[in-house]
Amino acid sequence: MAIDLSLTDEQSLFRDAIRRFAEEEIAPIAREYDEREEFPLHVLKKLGELGYLGLRFPREMGGSGADTVTAAIMAEELGYASPGIFLGIYVHVFLALNAIARFGSDSQKEAYLKPGIAGDKVGAWAFAEPDAGSDPGSMTTRAVVDGDGYRINGTKLYITNGSIADFVVVTAATDPERGIKGLSLFIVEKDAPGFSVPRRLHKLGVRASDTAELSFQDCWVDKSQILGEENVGFANAMRTLTEGRIVSAAFALGAGRAAFDQSLAHAKERVAFGQAIGKFQGIQWQFADMALELEAAKLLTWQAAWLADQGLPHIKESSMAKLYATEMCARITGQAVLLHGGSGYMMDSDVQRFYRDAKVMEIGEGTSHIQRNTIARQLGL
Repeated sequence: MAIDLSLTDEQSLFRDAIRRFAEEEIAPIAREYDEREEFPLHVLKKLGELGYLGLRFPREMGGSGADTVTAAIMAEELGYASPGIFLGIYVHVFLALNAIARFGSDSQKEAYLKPGIAGDKVGAWAFAEPDAGSDPGSMTTRAVVDGDGYRINGTKLYITNGSIADFVVVTAATDPERGIKGLSLFIVEKDAPGFSVPRRLHKLGVRASDTAELSFQDCWVDKSQILGEENVGFANAMRTLTEGRIVSAAFALGAGRAAFDQSLAHAKERVAFGQAIGKFQGIQWQFADMALELEAAKLLTWQAAWLADQGLPHIKESSMAKLYATEMCARITGQAVLLHGGSGYMMDSDVQRFYRDAKVMEIGEGTSHIQRNTIARQLGL
């Protein structure tokens, strides 16, 4: 089947609109919120008011039913303006709300998806633990049946939106003896008895997103709060993450492109030894390599998005896109700091922020090692 990666008129118009939003509402505050280590909730609310948070969800739920390619466009443009701010948006939309849209009951969609799309409620995704990230089979958070509900005990770590979330999608073991086949998903509200946020966490990068440790101590939730069926939480989480990896790749593409564009402008303006540094062949080759990597990442990302929209298998392609784009972003942002010299190392430069932000992209949504494992399994190894 021939792959058509050209944008439709509707997709082009959307790209222009979301780019304007990013330029006007996010880029001007990106440095400030990075320094404050705070997520701008007013941006999320405005995105909800404009309908952008509902991009991927059904119209009857307040969404617009757009395709995966359009979601990738949104991720690239918002990631270009601020990876830190977009990370909070990404977890809310593409993990927490996406899981509820896919596996939630009608009442759960009414209670969380609709207000989430409107920007009235913030969601978080609680999967990682102190000793369980890439190895979910070792997850120690437990959910035990107790009367008409479940009692949850455990700790979740590195949770984006953790201290600002109105609800959290939590992974817990309901049948520990079965390993990953005994995990379930639950929706836990911020005021649930036994749920607390012991501490906010301070990070190297993406500091404009909120990150926290979550604690569940005899946290009781009604049986209506289980998301999907019992003991299929891991499979449902992986289905959610497959699309998330495409969006992660587009996210990295945007950040890499931002660092490239700033470096290219700098190379045309910075004079050394009597000429713009971009006139030196060694520098030109660096830009040629960076442009090549950006284009390769773009093609891998859009291919995975296109396959998803056709309803075709895309697990391998999603992991390839996520792996290549995030590692590309780390390389390009590192080169950007080097090309800027001393100015790029200063905290008032944007390229150092992109450099710090890029590293987490290789870790979240499955590390680069996990992506390579997934690709190998899809090859039959």
